[in-house]
Amino acid sequence: MGGFFHTLGALFRRQDAPAPGDGVPDAETERLRALYRERCSRFRLLLSANKSALEIMADMEDALRGVRPFGMTYVRGACTRACASVFQIVRHLNVLSDDRWPELEAKFDEIRAGIEAVVAPHVRAGGGPLVLPIAETGVDLADQTGGKMANLGEIRRRLGITVPDGFVVTASGYQRFMEAGGLQEEIDRRVQAADATRLDEVFALSASIQQLILAAPVPDDLAAAVTAQVERLAGPLHAPHPGTGVCTGAEVRFAVRSSAVGEDSLDASFAGQYRSELNVPPEDVLDTFKDIVASKYGVTAMTYRLARGIPDEDVPMCVGCLVMVDAVAGGVAYSRNPLDLRDNTVVINAVPGLPKAVVDGSFSPDVFVVSREVPMQVAVRQIASKPQRFVRDPIEGVRLEDMPAHLVDAPCIDDARALEIAALAAGFEVFYGEPQDIEWAVCPEGVLTILQSRPLREARHDDLPEGECVPTGGAEGEEGPDAHPGGTTETGPLPGGYNCGESGPPVLLLGGTPVSPGAGAGLAHVVRKDMDLLSFPDGGVLVIERALPRWAPLLSRASAVVAEAGGAAGHLASVAREYGVPALFGLPRATELLEHAGIVTVDADNRRVHPGRIEDLLGHAPRRNLMEGSPVHGALAAAAQLILPLHLLDPESPRFAPAHCRTLHDITRFCHEKSVEVLFGAPDATSPAAQRLGKQLRVNGTKLQYWLLDIDGGFRKPVPGPVVDLADIASGPMLALWDGMTAVPWAGPPATDARGFLSVMLESTVNPDLEPTAATTLANRNFLMISRDYCNLQARFGYHFCTVEAMAADNPHENYVTFQFKGGAASADRRALRARFVGEVLEARGFRADVKDDALFASLEGLPRDRILTLVRGVGYLLIHTRQIDMVAHNERVFGPIRDRIAADLAKIAPVAG
Repeated sequence: MGGFFHTLGALFRRQDAPAPGDGVPDAETERLRALYRERCSRFRLLLSANKSALEIMADMEDALRGVRPFGMTYVRGACTRACASVFQIVRHLNVLSDDRWPELEAKFDEIRAGIEAVVAPHVRAGGGPLVLPIAETGVDLADQTGGKMANLGEIRRRLGITVPDGFVVTASGYQRFMEAGGLQEEIDRRVQAADATRLDEVFALSASIQQLILAAPVPDDLAAAVTAQVERLAGPLHAPHPGTGVCTGAEVRFAVRSSAVGEDSLDASFAGQYRSELNVPPEDVLDTFKDIVASKYGVTAMTYRLARGIPDEDVPMCVGCLVMVDAVAGGVAYSRNPLDLRDNTVVINAVPGLPKAVVDGSFSPDVFVVSREVPMQVAVRQIASKPQRFVRDPIEGVRLEDMPAHLVDAPCIDDARALEIAALAAGFEVFYGEPQDIEWAVCPEGVLTILQSRPLREARHDDLPEGECVPTGGAEGEEGPDAHPGGTTETGPLPGGYNCGESGPPVLLLGGTPVSPGAGAGLAHVVRKDMDLLSFPDGGVLVIERALPRWAPLLSRASAVVAEAGGAAGHLASVAREYGVPALFGLPRATELLEHAGIVTVDADNRRVHPGRIEDLLGHAPRRNLMEGSPVHGALAAAAQLILPLHLLDPESPRFAPAHCRTLHDITRFCHEKSVEVLFGAPDATSPAAQRLGKQLRVNGTKLQYWLLDIDGGFRKPVPGPVVDLADIASGPMLALWDGMTAVPWAGPPATDARGFLSVMLESTVNPDLEPTAATTLANRNFLMISRDYCNLQARFGYHFCTVEAMAADNPHENYVTFQFKGGAASADRRALRARFVGEVLEARGFRADVKDDALFASLEGLPRDRILTLVRGVGYLLIHTRQIDMVAHNERVFGPIRDRIAADLAKIAPVAG
């Protein structure tokens, strides 16, 4: 588009060109030509900045309404770009108008200061202790120790329940480490430079930041504080730890775990997103501390924070260091059924050895469902095959060992232990006042030890479509999976009854564990390694062997998840429920059977995978906006209140003035209106020469609401007076545009349904940002700047706003077409459907189209003159024949006949090569 400036300059450098008003230029005409030369250039720059500002605002609206994730880098960047564009608009208007509105800059500065206050980084106060013993923590210190370690301290101090002894590196300790040597500053710089929405860039960013953290030295004061706590806990060899239930061997080992501020909350569990290291020797605790801090910038954690709208600065990585429990059995207990909190049961997942296999989804666990009725009793036992278990390695870390043959299919805990765990879980729920998700372990002496307790999030239940199959469960007391999470069935008939009738769609897989309810459909995509994440399609069905937390970055893009192994207590299952993604685990051979299955429908509620897309099983609720209610979303929403709303509606009102601008959109609207007034309203209306520069278009003897400003060469001959006939227009792009607008008579507004009419009336009544054609001398006009090879249209058709710009010169490298379109009288969803439809039509004709809600921005460049003119003719047709179709756009199907009609018309009046 830079060709415009080159051409405009060339036009005005042609000193031998006659004035547009006379055969021979007089001094007054030359003076006005020089004035318009500067003003046209400034106006073009103002329009460019105006386009950028509106694109940024449309993108912000899209971010607030949609489901795509974004971080504070986006929020601050969008606000900065919006401010920069609006500042350019103000500056160009001031030059264009000889500083007629000097108060605009002061108003802009006031609004910008308000935006900056909203999006400024949160500075956390320091000064607290670098480390704290677990015995001194509690929920009142959660901002310093993180929720995970705060809850352990609370359980030990208030309830007297056995928890491991240990300590926590506090938020102050974390801050001390990150500020040393400018580490945090460098991390922030790298984060801001990367595109967090591209998974390949996130992988590279994650690796570089983690390497940076691991290479950083621990400050001496923090290292001394950590070492003192490690020495306190290790003590003499073989020393017991009274009251912890921890059974030590020759040397105390540690479990070093994340306890980030905000982790384990009800709104964002962060399940499995950070690292935990088990069986760490005392001498390795400091290095392991850095490993855990580095995991804050792992791919899973970064994508989770992005999807949940949590700023990096709001997540200080506190680190807990606990004496290691040498568990003979462990797992997770839910004080309520996570798929239905109204279910009066406690659900226990258990494995032999360390509980790692449950939380990371390595194996399918034993499941015990305990009725909460008094007295409690085990209602369901689902015993899995457990050929291996995780145990402490003699040197460090953990390892898998084979189970003795006689224990492979045996329960890893008995009913008495299950009832003890259930009673504890029910008690925790009473203590905290909400359902709990509890990690537990049993040491060799038989002491039950609590490793973690956090709020339990219920799976999201959307309304079921009419006729959907729902499990009814088996007979009372039957030992099967029923409707509880965790139970696994092999492929074959399902236990219990299903209200699906005798016939139904074909089934690819049957059985498994419904760990997150609902149904989803998409292209089955098997993921086995990290590189497979990069090729995962939007809306695909994630198919995996084991339900590992490392696959969590795909959940924001997945329509469903199928896994061969894993249970409802695993971290991936927790995040799937949090995201509202249907998930079915425990389906043997799933990767083999689904690898080339194409589109499939996963019905987690009924434990089935069907070929194809089964619409009757799919709900129609929109995808959950995970960002809504988050800190990042809140920051953007607050900043948007100073950017997006439009309050200046009537240019004829005395309130249409800089003093009444409350947002950047107000300033943009004011500047655009006044720039048109300055440019197309003659600088000296009494001057005959001035009257000769701006012309009203006349067609077949009728004067139309189109005003033309001839930059140079746009008219075939000198045109005296205030009116120019269409026959006297020489501008190729304008004539092509007009041909398209008039080639097919417009049949008038489409016939609307009742909902469409009510949508228009309601939107006109309640939407303060909607501006119909106002009763003002300028608002009723459409304006064109033209030259022989150039055209710029600023038009308003009823409730619709559009800009068309085109260059069609002899040099193809200078040629381009741009089209902007926004607005409409119907509701936002109907306007958005119309914008997407027009974008699809233009893309089929070779344009690049970007649609944000009801705003369309399309462009194309670098084609020969004749091809450009043909495309401009098509744009002219679309201008006229797509207005008001938002009134009938209640769903995509209504566009079928409209699409066919438009395609047929365009093939006749503006055919393009396929």
